[in-house]
Amino acid sequence: MRYWLFKSEPSTWGWDDQIAKGDTGEEWDGVRNYQARNFMREMKVGDRGFFYHSQKEKAVVGIVEVIAEAHPDSTTDDARWDCVDIKAIAPVETPVTLDMIKADERLSDMVLVKNSRLSVQPVTEDEWRIVCDMAGVKA
Repeated sequence: MRYWLFKSEPSTWGWDDQIAKGDTGEEWDGVRNYQARNFMREMKVGDRGFFYHSQKEKAVVGIVEVIAEAHPDSTTDDARWDCVDIKAIAPVETPVTLDMIKADERLSDMVLVKNSRLSVQPVTEDEWRIVCDMAGVKA
């Protein structure tokens, strides 16, 4: 299993929207960055991810699971763009803010710290465990 982080503006698609989709989940569509798209192409069913609210909150607010591997993004006819489907697994007990992540030197190499603009990014197993611990959820 691999770990990821999915960023979204809550005003566009927030954690509550993701929860409302239930077990059917939702496409993580609209990504128009080649690096983020390539990360989605690496994902496998069962991989886990952090659901991260960008903009004002800048915090991990939930845990998601990949339920469908990369396939054409239904929001475009351009064959270059793929997406995965994810479903909500659980909210975090304590949101983990970007400031909290930056303050923990064990997370200094995390992609979120180094390239905070990337909308889909990998998370190492160690980073996953640390952030889960900070969030009050079982890794």
